[in-house]
Amino acid sequence: MKYTLIALAVAASGLSAADKKIQMKDLPPAVQKTVQAEEAKGARIVGLAVEMEGGKKMYEVETTVSGHSRDLLLDATGRIVETEEETSISAVPAAVKSALEARGTVGKVEAVTKGTTVTYEAVVEKNGQKTEVAVTAGGKPIKS
Repeated sequence: MKYTLIALAVAASGLSAADKKIQMKDLPPAVQKTVQAEEAKGARIVGLAVEMEGGKKMYEVETTVSGHSRDLLLDATGRIVETEEETSISAVPAAVKSALEARGTVGKVEAVTKGTTVTYEAVVEKNGQKTEVAVTAGGKPIKS
């Protein structure tokens, strides 16, 4: 998947074109409770958004924790459906590191957790082109 620089900037911000920025007061009470619990654990809220995903209203919470980004996707009940957490290339499994580095110079890396499944996404640059690459924890490419 190749992205233009504009698309990369949008992807890097964590918001898609369909996201609508909102305030804490706009969140359902159950979602507010989860967000407040994350703040209590030391997360700093950077932004809140609402989006439609699979026909369902979802809430994206952009945070920073210990100096790195961590985005949460919550359903209307306040359940965390997905977590995207910035990590370093040195902290990923060896198979992931090899798979990403084989595609070029690795930039930002995120561990994406859905349920018990962890995958990895990274922006990789090769020959002046930036692409987003997603792989399984075993290093196998994920097709979009």
